[in-house]
Amino acid sequence: MWKNWAGDQTCTPTHRAMPGTVDEVAATVSAAAARGEVVRVVGAGHAFGDNVVTDGTLISLDNLTGLHHVDRATGLVRVAAGTRLFEVNRLLDAHGLALANLGDINVQSAAGAISTATHGTGSKLGNLATLVESLELVTADGSVLELTGDDLRAGRVSVGALGVVTAYTLRTVPSFRLLEERGKLPLSEVLANLDAYADGNDHFEFFWFPHAHEVMSKVINRTDEPAHARSRVGAYVDEVLVENHALGLICRAGRRFPGRIPALNRVVTRLGSTSTRVGVSHHVFSSPRRVRFTETEWAFPREACVDAFKEIATRIDRHGFAVNFPLEVRFVAADTESMLSPSYGRETAYIAAHMFQGMAWQGFFDVVTDIAADFGARPHWGKRHTLDAAALSRRYPEWDAFQEVRRRLDPDGVFANAHVRRIFG
Repeated sequence: MWKNWAGDQTCTPTHRAMPGTVDEVAATVSAAAARGEVVRVVGAGHAFGDNVVTDGTLISLDNLTGLHHVDRATGLVRVAAGTRLFEVNRLLDAHGLALANLGDINVQSAAGAISTATHGTGSKLGNLATLVESLELVTADGSVLELTGDDLRAGRVSVGALGVVTAYTLRTVPSFRLLEERGKLPLSEVLANLDAYADGNDHFEFFWFPHAHEVMSKVINRTDEPAHARSRVGAYVDEVLVENHALGLICRAGRRFPGRIPALNRVVTRLGSTSTRVGVSHHVFSSPRRVRFTETEWAFPREACVDAFKEIATRIDRHGFAVNFPLEVRFVAADTESMLSPSYGRETAYIAAHMFQGMAWQGFFDVVTDIAADFGARPHWGKRHTLDAAALSRRYPEWDAFQEVRRRLDPDGVFANAHVRRIFG
């Protein structure tokens, strides 16, 4: 049995494969198609929805890893699709290169993160898919294609519906250092001055535990200062003991005694660290995540962020939802390089809602979904959502163009499990 990182999506595929070459991928796909099986591909299993669930053939990319080519003059690199992001970062760093932006989780595979438009925060920076110069794809009939033109614009963010991505050519930048400042700010101040925070820094995000009066903020900017990390003891206390072990204990207490969640949320906010550090970019961007949860995340038009956030907070109170995990707010530049980018054509504010493992999430996530619909928000492709093709098609200007590419590359639905059929038809 396969299960995802959160532990709440499982499947028992008839066949499992771990190819180590592109030819082996092609042979696996062709054999599965001949048997009439649905093929899905898994990286690190960090999607929260049922993206890869299949009773057919499940392909792991764990043996398709490494850095194939580096051109320091142009900054273009060729990366195998199964390479985990932390390994991509390590390999690039050895060549004096880096990705311009990253999310705070670095264990996903390159393909899993890119094909779901995973993102970091930075109002002038796009999601990871915007870094893709080209990609190699194994299609339903076993053909190996290097996508260009509209095929590439469809393939960057395709949720695995077009085929098996086996390699990417990515645009990189010279290595750089970042100054991170973690702190706590009054919620009212952050909402009143959100544009100043988002536009006045290279990277800004905040976390708010419902019922708390402050947010935990993270401000990150490029710097020429020499690296000065927190002590190993200090980093362990902040990132492991407080952000993981203490959070886990408090969340378990809230799960057992939901009536105490408002007070517990204020406690965990008070425990949040106030610190600064300077380090290599990919060390600063990433944080360990050891507390299990499930998540829905929505790409709102940036100008709607404050109103949408306030509405979510209001509905938590109105419905009495027991929410003991934070709302997270991040910012992403507009994107037209991917037909199905959630930030397509507009500056975007992502609002993520989480629920601690083992707690009822459906009612809360349904309300967030309703609020997202009111503002025309689009779901993160790797997080939980219930929208179908009819609803999604109205939110993407190039929906029909993507569907045309899909019909051409996978006419028989070899890669169409229940999730893909729901979201794409």
